[in-house]
Amino acid sequence: MKRVAVAFIFLVLGMVSCKQNTEIAESEGEYEIFGAEIEQDKVTFSQEEMLHQYQNLKEGDTLNVKFLADINEVCQKKGCWMNVDLGEGHKSFVRFTDYGFFAPKNAAGHKVIVDGKAFLSVVSVDELKHYAKDAGKSEEEIAQISEPKISYAFMADGIAIEKMTQTDEIE
Repeated sequence: MKRVAVAFIFLVLGMVSCKQNTEIAESEGEYEIFGAEIEQDKVTFSQEEMLHQYQNLKEGDTLNVKFLADINEVCQKKGCWMNVDLGEGHKSFVRFTDYGFFAPKNAAGHKVIVDGKAFLSVVSVDELKHYAKDAGKSEEEIAQISEPKISYAFMADGIAIEKMTQTDEIE
């Protein structure tokens, strides 16, 4: 019975992987790489599937994955972090390993493949205020931050951002 369950899990993961591979293969070559090289045709999860993975994590867990999502927001100071959409009003806060690379500040609204480690993070009030300031929030908005929060965090070794048109050139 245990072998049947394991075989079923591999079958489901294979189907998910094939679904994602087809979607990315159609867009192959339309992504610009930042950080470590990424095999664009081997995406593990969609953004909705990644939300489900995050919801099953416990503090201290780490999951090595590669997923496709939409970029909601990028740090406007240097491009040192970004928020990506997970669906259902959830997002993942993505930072970059050792600040070894940055995302274009005008990448919001584009698709991205992120490759690295997903985990839960308790973000302190000071850190939340710092990120709000980087995002260009008003002093009033920053002052309203009064409690730490648990976030869906991601440390990316590399990202592949959908190539931008000439009108939204990379900064």
